[in-house]
Amino acid sequence: MSLADRWAGFLMKTGSDKEKQNIVWNMIGSFCYAFASMVLAFLVMRIAGEDEGGVFAFGYSTLGQQMFIVAYFGLRPFQITDGTGEYRFGDYLRHRYLTCGLAVLAGLLFLLHSGYTARKALAVFLLVCYKVIDGFADVYESEFQRSGNLHLTGKSNAFRTILSVSVFLAALLVCQSLTAACAAAVAAQAAGVLIFDVTVLKRMPEIDTRGDFSRAVPLTKAAFLLFLSVFLDFYIFSASKYAIDAYMDDAASGYFNVIFMPTSVINLAAGFVIRPVLTYLTDYWNGKDYGAFERLLGKITALIWALSMFAVALTCFLGRPVLKIMERLLGPSYEGSLAQYHLPFIIVVLGGGFYAVLNLYYYVLVILRRQKIIFGIYVVLTAAAAALAPAMVVKRGIYGAACAYLILMAVMAAGFVAGGLWACRKGKENG
Repeated sequence: MSLADRWAGFLMKTGSDKEKQNIVWNMIGSFCYAFASMVLAFLVMRIAGEDEGGVFAFGYSTLGQQMFIVAYFGLRPFQITDGTGEYRFGDYLRHRYLTCGLAVLAGLLFLLHSGYTARKALAVFLLVCYKVIDGFADVYESEFQRSGNLHLTGKSNAFRTILSVSVFLAALLVCQSLTAACAAAVAAQAAGVLIFDVTVLKRMPEIDTRGDFSRAVPLTKAAFLLFLSVFLDFYIFSASKYAIDAYMDDAASGYFNVIFMPTSVINLAAGFVIRPVLTYLTDYWNGKDYGAFERLLGKITALIWALSMFAVALTCFLGRPVLKIMERLLGPSYEGSLAQYHLPFIIVVLGGGFYAVLNLYYYVLVILRRQKIIFGIYVVLTAAAAALAPAMVVKRGIYGAACAYLILMAVMAAGFVAGGLWACRKGKENG
């Protein structure tokens, strides 16, 4: 047995209770991924300064994440709910080659017209590449989940994140260069995909790796509205960040990213709740067990909202002390820089609660294959975001950015809940 076979066998091992391992590793992987997203920009601010931290925050969590969406093309919910095997893994993989190339090109074109300095543009481009590789890994992780091996998805998420983040921080500390650290992170991310995804899937004979590029056309048509919807969703979610990057300085991007961190915690908690039940919701709906579908949906909605309100309450009472602690961790030069944003902090967390709820109903509409409803909501909100976020940032700075985010998330959540409930009623009538 080769070393690669032994390594794959080690990762694939689950013990007697595979379902428990699926849940546990999904939680571990989601936590590692979300934790890295939360703290990396903060650590860059501490190590390299507020301007470098702002550049990293925008490149990693805004433009890089937008290009991640281009790479994965909104296909994760489509792929994991493709229970009938309409498309083989090989079809999804070949489609991903094309979308990853498109994402790199789109990121490059944005940067060529951005007006950034060469140093900032190079750092942001490397972060785009990092996120595109993350999008490539997603096709493997989605297939692991579709085949009932969610624990492999969690392990990939956890181990790839730990590897790439560790290499990034080590390079930043040693080289004191954001560009060098980003280049090292890209190399580590690529190695992680090979070690934790490609090597494992090759040793899963039940997964059909055959594919044909000609299948990319019908797959693109099937998922195109879904992709546009996810792309627009992230633009709406990040409209305030784009506006800050356009109308304020790099330091402001870093500060807004810090007060934005709790939204990752809320989404992490929501992901713990949502991901494991998606297959159950799909099975209940396809099996016409509408009562079980509605009961589970109601329970998950209530749980997500309760967790969100708990987060808002904590932010109200503990937000200011937490921000002061962050100032101390960042260093003496940051004294007073974060505590002044306590109210925007609360507003952003409340907006994150609405976003967590709308994500659940987004998946409901995907299960019901109601992509047109999803797309319609996003088109309307994209137009609103393009007008609202810049206007509020120009007028009120970071406070305006937080208010714009809350308004957009609340309106979008209302649209998704209403659309999801209407689609369920229509589906039952026609079923």
